[in-house]
Amino acid sequence: MRPWIDRYLKRLKETGSPHTLRAYAMSLGLLAAYCEKEGVAKPPQITHRVLRGFLVELNGRGLAKSSVARYIAAVRSFTRFLAREGVIDADPARALRSPSPRRPLPLHLGEEDVSRLIEAAGTPRDRAILETLYGGGLRVSELVGLDRDDVRDGVARVRGKGRKERLAPLGRTATAAIEAYVAARPRASDPRPLFLNAKGRRLTDRSVHRLLKACARKAGLDPRTKPHTLRHSFATHLLDRGADLREVQELLGHASIATTQIYTHVSMERLKKVYERAHPRA
Repeated sequence: MRPWIDRYLKRLKETGSPHTLRAYAMSLGLLAAYCEKEGVAKPPQITHRVLRGFLVELNGRGLAKSSVARYIAAVRSFTRFLAREGVIDADPARALRSPSPRRPLPLHLGEEDVSRLIEAAGTPRDRAILETLYGGGLRVSELVGLDRDDVRDGVARVRGKGRKERLAPLGRTATAAIEAYVAARPRASDPRPLFLNAKGRRLTDRSVHRLLKACARKAGLDPRTKPHTLRHSFATHLLDRGADLREVQELLGHASIATTQIYTHVSMERLKKVYERAHPRA
């Protein structure tokens, strides 16, 4: 078994990252050890039942579902390789179901915390950045990609994932902040971008991350606060105030409603806390 694992890892080294190579090598090392224990000496002896037994052993170790899922992903990749090489007739991992890791609830801020964060902005530009992230629910890549001509009458033309365009309402507060910034900003070496750095060039994602970290620290907020935290807050606050899930999906630019549904869990967690705090029999 191990010579075929070594051959697979050698092939993976040509296309995979060092991190993936290390993770897959560890996962397949566990598979090889399990096969040796069960008397499975050659790849053709790897059956669906063998892999089910391996999965049971992983689960019996008390590993997190996300860890088990990573191990199974490595096994699937290995058995596909064996099938392509003609070492086995059929892929025994095709019908193997790995556990679905529980998606963690996204960090979001309360409405008062968002206000504190924005008040911590030290310049018109920084305030406009925070107002736009929260007012439009934008990704940081969408924010830095905005040109001046993209914002008109309180609406931004946003280029999202896959260069798909959507129109994002910004609201009066964000629009006013952008107008104040544009009126006060210095001459730009590139006049097209909306948000500029100190050299008059387009702002970068990294600069926005540093800005959020500094403002969160100044406002005494969770140090994990990032640009995407404002996007999460945008969606959560809309749902809390009665917005429809489909409407929030469109505003966020999600291709699937399943991606947006995570925010219903956030709102439900908040409602549970309200219930536990307020109901006499909670």
